[in-house]
Amino acid sequence: MKIAVASGKGGTGKTTVSVNLARVFNTDVLLADCDVEEPNAHLFLKTSGHNKQIIGIPVPEVNEELCNSCGECAKICQFSAIVTFGTPPLVFPEMCHGCGGCTLICPTKAISEKNRRIGVVETSQMKNITLVTGRLDVGVALAPPLIRAVKNALPENVTTILDAPPGTSCPVIATIRDSDFVLLVTEPTPFGLHDLTLAVDMVRELNLPFGVIVNRMGSGDNRVHKFCEKENIPILTEIPDDRQIAENYSRGIPIIDSLPRYRKIFEDMIEKITDFKRKGITKNADLRI
Repeated sequence: MKIAVASGKGGTGKTTVSVNLARVFNTDVLLADCDVEEPNAHLFLKTSGHNKQIIGIPVPEVNEELCNSCGECAKICQFSAIVTFGTPPLVFPEMCHGCGGCTLICPTKAISEKNRRIGVVETSQMKNITLVTGRLDVGVALAPPLIRAVKNALPENVTTILDAPPGTSCPVIATIRDSDFVLLVTEPTPFGLHDLTLAVDMVRELNLPFGVIVNRMGSGDNRVHKFCEKENIPILTEIPDDRQIAENYSRGIPIIDSLPRYRKIFEDMIEKITDFKRKGITKNADLRI
């Protein structure tokens, strides 16, 4: 089962939920840190056996001796990564998405592809948890290809937790789109509610079953609860606004290790998601937990 942990904004507690969920499993579990621009799950897990794989995407390389300057390559490129002005084309590798369209359409076969590094996928281990982390290289703007590489590195038939990037843009879509369940983490504040509404629209558009986790409960008001009640969205659990949680978080200590009394919050969450799977509710069905 693939469980994605997402939110409409940063700083709501996605990594907190992801790490603690992984820690309460007694069986093998995969934790994929798909926030490739600033991964931080490794700060809370003392892993070992680090293995790195360099990830790249194919970008065009033009042989000017074969090129007839027809401009077909520039016409097909939707990202202006290759342009021509009646001359052999200019290539902007930083803008290329690696689709290969220019290579396929070139009538003289003047365009080949070379690999351009965009980042690394790192795999490490802590007891029953396998941590797969994507790290985007500095200056690289294309997160989705690296996120796909992270997901491709995940074995099948193992419970997987996907720690998504914040927001509702392309990297988040690349992370959650094939998930079995999405946990939307929010906070009881006006900003939390605003961005939760965007996240709800996103998962509904993707026809993914989801539930809400309210983090830092007690720090704001009840407008998130009213919204979820109005929209018939299940609130799976609430994590209290506890200073001890924040203090231990700053030291890189998961909640269930520093404050065992909160372990049941995450165990109950897994039980609810497992119950959803057992009932066989389809992704398009109305969710009741």
